[in-house]
Amino acid sequence: MSVPRMAWRAALRGALCALALGIVLAVQPVRANAPPLPPEILQRYPELRPLGAGEMRWFGLRLYEARLWVSGDRFDPEAPFALLLTYHRAIPADRLVDSSISEMRQLGTGDEALLAHWRAELERAFPSVSSGESIVGVHHPGAGAEFWHQGRRTASIADARFARAFFAIWLDVRTREPGLRAQLVGGQAP
Repeated sequence: MSVPRMAWRAALRGALCALALGIVLAVQPVRANAPPLPPEILQRYPELRPLGAGEMRWFGLRLYEARLWVSGDRFDPEAPFALLLTYHRAIPADRLVDSSISEMRQLGTGDEALLAHWRAELERAFPSVSSGESIVGVHHPGAGAEFWHQGRRTASIADARFARAFFAIWLDVRTREPGLRAQLVGGQAP
């Protein structure tokens, strides 16, 4: 076999190996372990534990992994809980806010003045995110919600109606993503 032919085969093998490695790296499974909740959340609600997890996709693109932490063995919308979103891609803050407002509107919050107020609150709560970063929303029963980005509190919204409307995006039986809801609540019936 001639030297140029051997070099060509070696180059082809190297290219195929690089392609295979690229495919393996691009198709990583969802992490088995959830990032931890910030210690301040667990100090306030030491009973919180992970219940369910799922992945949000849009036209096949992985957007984020969601994990629900609850007190007790089941999801109870009237109890403390935390929703942890770990993003698979960079998303600007304005898109996070717009999507949240749109989903709350779709679920029945038709008061545009109230939605405008909530938009301002979410603009304080949500920074732009990069791939691998997390936002945690904490539901404080009857009191409102609190948000954390990368372990740092970004906002506290003292409005129980806001908290119900916001977390309904994922946890209400009317959500646009019933499969994700089922995974988060561990398959429990509505």
